[in-house]
Amino acid sequence: MDLTITDNAAGLYKKEMNLADGDALRLYVRVGGIGSGGFSAGVTKELPEGTYMTKESGGITFCISEDDEWYFDGMTIDFNQDLGEVQFTNPKIEDVTNPRGQ
Repeated sequence: MDLTITDNAAGLYKKEMNLADGDALRLYVRVGGIGSGGFSAGVTKELPEGTYMTKESGGITFCISEDDEWYFDGMTIDFNQDLGEVQFTNPKIEDVTNPRGQ
């Protein structure tokens, strides 16, 4: 699986979630509310159940379960300091909030 998490993004998660080097975060696919049909990346401080892959960035281990790899494969997660937000891009999915044909 091809996933890029920039040091800027990892640093933001460390700061905002009060993490230390060696901590692990689970990235997962979140489905929007009723009628929205949208997707987003969820983040929680835990390990997924079952089989998962890992990606280390900025001293943090990011974990993704096998079931969620379709969404994160090819993704870049970065922190845009000018906008003050984390940005998720994936050239394999034209619109990461509303993927088609997945």
